[in-house]
Amino acid sequence: MTSTHKTANTIARKGKLKKVIAWLVLVLLVVTTGYVYYQYYFVFGEGVKSGYLNYAVKKGNIFKTYEGKLIQEGFGSTKIGTGLSSNQFEFSVENDSIFRLLELNSGKFFDLHYKEYHGALPWRGNTRYIVDQVVNMK
Repeated sequence: MTSTHKTANTIARKGKLKKVIAWLVLVLLVVTTGYVYYQYYFVFGEGVKSGYLNYAVKKGNIFKTYEGKLIQEGFGSTKIGTGLSSNQFEFSVENDSIFRLLELNSGKFFDLHYKEYHGALPWRGNTRYIVDQVVNMK
């Protein structure tokens, strides 16, 4: 074999290797983007929860988020053998005006519409449940 033939063969291999690496990087990027979207931005479920607003607070070390807790009527057991406990719904709020309404009316009965995500983002709140609308307040 001549050195020219070896050089051309080496260049062809390097070109194929670069294409394979480029495709792997592209596939990895698409899969990672899909996972992040599914985990943090895809709405898994939504609904309405009703109960008495226990608290609405703004808290956080780096990201200050709005958090709240709704106490639902009735009793349930969170774990086997622990006895009865009240049904609590912990949630986060992104909208300032919704938070202000909750903050000023703590202790009242609310119907809150929420969206459920698979994971929590630190700047969105501490929970997977994001309240986006106050349906009713009594």
